[in-house]
Parts: sequence; C-alpha cells; structure tokens
Amino acid sequence: MLKIGSHVSMGGKEMLVGSVKEALSYNANAFMIYTGAPQNTSRRPLNQMKIEEAKALMEEHNIPFDNVVVHAPYIMNLANMDPEKRQFAVDFLTTEIKRTAAIGAKQIVLHPGAHVKQGAKVGIEHIINALNLVIENTKDLDVLIALETMSGKGTEIGRSFEELKAIIDGVEHDERISVCFDTCHTHDAGYATKENFDAVIEEFDCIVGKERISAFHINDSKNPLGASKDRHENIGFGYIGYDALNYIVNHPDFMDIPKILETPYITETPDSKERLYPPYKREIEMFRAQEYDPEYVEIIRKNK
Repeated sequence: MLKIGSHVSMGGKEMLVGSVKEALSYNANAFMIYTGAPQNTSRRPLNQMKIEEAKALMEEHNIPFDNVVVHAPYIMNLANMDPEKRQFAVDFLTTEIKRTAAIGAKQIVLHPGAHVKQGAKVGIEHIINALNLVIENTKDLDVLIALETMSGKGTEIGRSFEELKAIIDGVEHDERISVCFDTCHTHDAGYATKENFDAVIEEFDCIVGKERISAFHINDSKNPLGASKDRHENIGFGYIGYDALNYIVNHPDFMDIPKILETPYITETPDSKERLYPPYKREIEMFRAQEYDPEYVEIIRKNK
C-alpha cells in the first residue's frame, strides 16, 4: 500500500492530536511533524503533547508509527566551525531524538550541516564526530537519523551521494543512519531525477545503498536541473513534473517507504504572494489515482 502524506502542523491545544486530524483531512496515511518550531529551541513538555490521544486516533485510522516522520529543526549545524555551537547542535539533536522516541516515531530527518568557510572535508569530519556523540547519547533508542539529500545551496553538505557516503562511513554505529531522498533537492543538485530516476537510484545504490532510504520528500522544483537553489514547487508546476514524480511515488522498490509532500500552499490568485490553501489532499489523490489534473490548483482556489 502506498504510504503518502505531507508535513502537518503541531501546536495549540490539540498538539499531536491536531497533527493526526490534519493528516486525516488530506486522506493521508503518513505525515511529518516538527516537535516544536523549526527556527528556535522553544519546546512544549511531552506531557502537554497529547501523545496517547494521538496514538489512539492513529490506531483507529490504521496509521502506524512507521509512517510518521519527524524533521529536526533548522537551527542546528553539526558542521559549525565553532565548537560551542557544535556542542549545542549535539545536545539539541539528542533532545529531539528523545522526543521523537517518546512520540513513537522511528526516524528523524536531518539536514547534515553547512561547512561555511572550512571546506566540505572538514565539515564532514565535524558531522561524523557529532553524530557519533548523538548516537552514543541515544544508544538505547530505536530512532533512525535520516540524512537528507541536499540541493547544494551555499555550503550545504549532502549535495552529492559521495558526501552522504563519507558521513555514513565515518559513523561508528551506521545502522542508526538512513537517508531521506528529496526529489527537489536531488534535481537541483544535478541528478536527473526527472529524466531517468532508475539510473539515479542505481548510482545511489552503488554509492550509498538504496536500502538506506527510509523516507522520501516529494516536491517539484522551481529551478532547472543543477540550479543548486532549493525552491519547492507544487506538483506538475515545476521542472520535474507530475509524470516523473508519480513514477517515483509509485515505484515498486519503495512502496513501503513513506512519501512526504512539502509543496507550497496555494495563493489566493495566480498573481498574489500570500499562500493560504494546502494542496495536499488533491496532490495525494492524484498520486493514488496515478492521474494528473492540470486544473487542481484552480479547483482548490474555487473550493476554498
């Protein structure tokens, strides 16, 4: 069965229950959350997150925790040149993994880091050392750290399969490391995700091993191949296109892997900038039916 959903919010009085309800409103059987705001360290105590109520609702609707993905916040940089800031990243990622385990999720997606002025080799060494510390801190927890494929924007590490392989090779307990394959990021990094996904996966398999993929981020791209910019687009409106993304979503080798949509909200009008309406229910329907509706964005606007 296809496992597909989107990023959903978590907050207010309902917390995780609200996240599950939002996923259900999109007819999703998977979803991704942050355990708190991705831009800061503010976190609600676990006893306020309504975890048990959310578990009951998920069980009622046959959503297993294998279909739940947690995303680490953006404020951590395991490759930071400042030792104090690297230690902050280690400590905060440790806390996030403990929160992920408490929720019941099995993986946390992580942007590996940015080397800034140090060069990728030094940045990778910092990431390896940090991950080894984090894994030691969480050695009793059954949570994968899913390194996300990156677009190559700025000094991001993880823009190539070789960089991901170098990180994995350096981690002592690499059984705790997996990969989140982002379709927009790999396209923007120069991999021909649209033109020949099977060849891209064959290359990934030879370098990293396709069995390491534990999640997909499904996004179209606003940019041409190799742009190194990372700007997500709605399904069918970007340079990758619906057909290529549908092939990936329904690929027989990855049917058991959760697919998470991170496409932008829909604007009020084609010319407006404020994004108001989630596209996920319609995008999920198109992937399930394996049939594209070029009018789906206008339908969302009309049915707001």
